[in-house]
Amino acid sequence: MIVAVKRELQLALILAIVGGLLTTIAFVMAFTTASMQHHNTVVNAPGFIDTVYELAPPQLQPNPPDGTVNYHNPWFSQKIFYFHVPLAQLSLLVFTIAAIFAGLFLKFRDPKYDIRSRIGMETTLLFTIGTMISGSMWTRASWINSWGELGRVLLSEPRLVTYTVMLMFVVAYFVLRKSVEEEEKRAVYSAVFTILAWIIVPFSFAYTRLTQEHTAHPTDVLQQGMDTSNLIPFIIAIIGMMAFGYAIYVLRVAEERKRAQLALIKEDIEDKLADL
Repeated sequence: MIVAVKRELQLALILAIVGGLLTTIAFVMAFTTASMQHHNTVVNAPGFIDTVYELAPPQLQPNPPDGTVNYHNPWFSQKIFYFHVPLAQLSLLVFTIAAIFAGLFLKFRDPKYDIRSRIGMETTLLFTIGTMISGSMWTRASWINSWGELGRVLLSEPRLVTYTVMLMFVVAYFVLRKSVEEEEKRAVYSAVFTILAWIIVPFSFAYTRLTQEHTAHPTDVLQQGMDTSNLIPFIIAIIGMMAFGYAIYVLRVAEERKRAQLALIKEDIEDKLADL
């Protein structure tokens, strides 16, 4: 048991170092070797986004009379793409893993699955916050000219709305865990909530594609093809973030195991002292 835990910690340390290096390499390549590639997307201009168009750069102004725009990613927003998209993809992936462990807990009632589901939600929160930060920077660079308009865009653009709702669900998960004192009930309620909250993942994926004509958020960037100089840092960033995220997960699992062991030792000592 001790040997297995030691190997997991060694693996986590290696993955953390590798993930950090790969992410750094991807960051450098994105701003140096990656060519400037414009992803052209024709977007129908919905009524609720008209105020944003008025504040947007000239290339995003609607073309009369059909109300469409030829979307060209500005330089800075294209560089953010290499980190924003991997973060978003991994946040959905880890959320799914957390929901799977929640389902396993409800079936077997094994505390280890509750721990793994909770740590999965912690990792999801980390990636989700990273996605929101990078997405806000992307939004600021692409669609609007002032940070003051960012909140309005976040509440009007379909993809951003669904992802913001997901972030609220993840935060609510931890509020729920703090509000329930009994351990068994806390684990059951948290598992049920995780599974129900996970529904936002496929809903977000489907909804943003069913409403493409009402969104300024590009949904087909990868389908249009990427130059090799763009694709390489993108793949490196995904691998690096996956390695870093898994390292965080393994370290947190090991930490919880140590806490459980210390709790058992403390309980054993207290029992022996009570018998004296």
